[in-house]
Amino acid sequence: MLENIIEVLSLSAIQGVSEFLPISSSAHLILVSSLYEFKSSSLLIDISLHLGSLFAILY
Repeated sequence: MLENIIEVLSLSAIQGVSEFLPISSSAHLILVSSLYEFKSSSLLIDISLHLGSLFAILY
């Protein structure tokens, strides 16, 4: 449980930093997930991270 929270928090931080840079934030998520061998890298987490970025932009 704690591992999943740490994974999501680290992916969220990477998504937040790399979303507004002229680089692919999705590629960074894939690279970090494979580098640290995150177990819960799923499509639902990726969509949630991108929706969080969208809501941050709209707010």
